[in-house]
Amino acid sequence: MALRMIRQMGDEVLTKRCREVKEVTPRIKELIDDMLETMYEANGVGLAAPQVGVLKRLVVIDVGEGPIVLINPRVIATRGEQTGDEGCLSLPGKAGVVTRSAYVKIEAWDENMERFELEGEELLARAFEHEIEHLDGHMYVEKVEGPLHDVTYEEEEEGEEIE
Repeated sequence: MALRMIRQMGDEVLTKRCREVKEVTPRIKELIDDMLETMYEANGVGLAAPQVGVLKRLVVIDVGEGPIVLINPRVIATRGEQTGDEGCLSLPGKAGVVTRSAYVKIEAWDENMERFELEGEELLARAFEHEIEHLDGHMYVEKVEGPLHDVTYEEEEEGEEIE
């Protein structure tokens, strides 16, 4: 596994539509592993392949319940609305208010190229829509209501003692 460079907003690769994954090759498996490692290192909850410069329909997500790998995902049902702050690893340090579906059902294929469906609410629903939009060359900033604002994520220093 290796960390990959996360492409930043303004990089042309983030505006392109991704191609379907036809089969899970050793290179695709390596990409999945690298994407998961990169997402965790960056403290993200989702990462799409174009964010690491690969134009494949592949997404990894972890909202705290373990990693989800989505190959060729697509939204098949939505319901309701939720409005909240949203950020992106391709635009670090910024966030904006975005309205998305409160419930999202997706279909995708797993690493064995077996079709499955998943349902998500709240953060998982938001992550599904956010990451799948990356596969079509869109970023959340296209949906932001009002201005972007700065965000900081405080991390404890390794070995830091709490007094």
